[in-house]
Formats: sequence, structure tokens, C-alpha cells
Amino acid sequence: MADVESLNETMGAAFIGMTVAGLLLGISSLQAYIYFTTSSDSRPLRYLVGLVVLFDFVHQALITHTMYYYLISNYGKPAVLGLAVWSLLAEVLFNGFTAFCVQSFLTWKIWRLSNYNIWITGLVTALVLAEFGCVVAFGIIALVRVRTFIELAADLKGLSVTVNAFAAAGDVLIAAILTWLLQSSKTGFERSDTMLNKLTIYAVNTGALTSLFAVASLISILAAPNTFIYISFFFCMGRLYTNSLLASLNARKKIRGEGENVQTTSRNFSFQTKSLTKPSSFISFASKKRPGDISIQIDTTHERRAQDYSKTPTSKHEEEYELGTASTGNLSRIDFESTADIPTLPSEAHCNAV
Repeated sequence: MADVESLNETMGAAFIGMTVAGLLLGISSLQAYIYFTTSSDSRPLRYLVGLVVLFDFVHQALITHTMYYYLISNYGKPAVLGLAVWSLLAEVLFNGFTAFCVQSFLTWKIWRLSNYNIWITGLVTALVLAEFGCVVAFGIIALVRVRTFIELAADLKGLSVTVNAFAAAGDVLIAAILTWLLQSSKTGFERSDTMLNKLTIYAVNTGALTSLFAVASLISILAAPNTFIYISFFFCMGRLYTNSLLASLNARKKIRGEGENVQTTSRNFSFQTKSLTKPSSFISFASKKRPGDISIQIDTTHERRAQDYSKTPTSKHEEEYELGTASTGNLSRIDFESTADIPTLPSEAHCNAV
């Protein structure tokens, strides 16, 4: 492992993964600052976000220690490159903790959006728990038994493949189910449908990024098991979960604004006639003494769905995928006015249809 080619594929790949993970940590830190200074979510959600960010910082500290141990503390010691340092093994656990927190929250959203469908939620829960169980087993076994990379490849290659396979399958399934639930909640009205389309995009992006890196890590460990290329992808997966979660949370205000910018329409029309039949019982007349025109104003109301990001959901099927507490389903109005001027009657009256 001491030659340049081997170093490029091992420590070089791991160093690139650590660098990219550090950049993603900076982005998630900024997003976390924006979230905590602008959101008014419930305490459990804020605690969850704080916990996820904390796991990311611990994970970054561990992989930084790993690279410092190999490249600085033991520089010029080729024999050390064959040993598996404890921080490299422990980082798997914190990466798994981050993924488990985000996936569990998305599973809870599926539970709510699916109107508490136990079969759909149960399938997602099974994959999430299976992945987390494999991650915990990998971390514990590695810390207790593994001392070299040869032992790591011999004893835990199968478990590592399983972790990445469950991660990819779980992320794809979550994104697919959220997309289906959100699209099936469309009402046919532009305002609500615009917001649901935006939320669908964020749901797809959340699953696409994490599953892409999980698949890349899976392919790497199968195609090049004696390199650290798969580790470079694995280093970044936790950051992608955090960034996807925070991006979705911080985008809620923007999505709501885009929905509110969809304009309602109103129609005005007038007509004239020579005669007027006696009004029905629901029309009121206010006659005046002098002869003149009759002005009739009829106001009708058409109700439709519109987005309202209030904290009290009014519709279980249109609940917003915004990783917080919101829903769609309050009513807005479109008024249609019609006026009629009838100059032939001897008195002027004003009619209001109610």
C-alpha cells in the first residue's frame, strides 16, 4: 500500500471524500442557522434538526482524525496504512445515526400523508430499520474485532454491501411514495397544484441524491474492494441527508409564496333588458321615490382549494410535504359580479342576491 498508485486509490480517495464532506458540512451549517433563526416549528422537529447537525459535526471530526492519523501523525510509516484506526470504524455509526433520523422523519410524513396507511408505512419502516440495524452491527463488530483492512474486507464486506443496498432501496422507495402521495393530492386548482409540484421536486431530490451516492458506494465496493473509493462516497452520504432535510424545511416559505402568487380571477359583465319579472323571495328591493333605473347587482361565490401553511391541518390528503406541521385545504373565494341597468321601470331599486 506504500506505492503512489495505491495511495491515490486509498488515502487519496478518502482525503477527497473528507474534503467534500467538509464542504457539505459548511452548507448544512448555514442552512441550520437559517432554519433556527426563521422557523417556528414544534420543539420535537427543532430537536431533530439539532441532533442531525450534531451528528454531522461528530462525523466530520472522526474522519478528520482518520486522515490526520494516516497522513500526518504516521507520515512515512507504510505499515500503519494497513491498520484500521478506530475513528474510521466509528464514523460509520454516526453516518448511520444521521440517515436513520432523516429517514424516520420522512417515514412519519408518509404515515400522515397516506392517511395512516399501515401497509405502506410498514414497508418503509422495515427498510429503514433493516438499514439501521446493519449499520449498528457493522460499527460494533468493526470496533470490537477489526484491526486491519484485510480483516475489514474479509469479515464485513458482505455487511457493508447490505448497508448500501438497503440505503439505496429505502431512499428510492421513500421518494417514490412521497411523490405518489403528493401528486394524488392534487385538487385541479392551480394554486394548490403549484405548491404540490414544488414539494414533489424536493421529495424526489431528497431520495435521488442519497440513493445515487449509496449506489455509487455499492458499485465501488464490488468493483474495487481493495480501494477506498467506496469510503469517499460513504463519507458524504450523511451530509446529503442533512442538506436535503434542511433544504426542504427552509424552502417552505418560498413554496408558500409561489402558491400565493397564483392569481385568482374575477369576471364582470352587464346587460340591459326591457322588462323584469317579479324577484324571487331571496332578492330584496330597496325602492326610491323618483323614477329611474333599476340597478341589479348579483354576487355569486365559487369556492376552491388554496394553500394555507397554517399549523392546524384541515385535510389529511393534502397535507404539505414540508417536513414540518402544515397542510393544504382552506378555502378562498372568487367573486363574479353581474350588473343590470333597466331604465324602463318607474322606480329605482337595488337587488342583492344572497
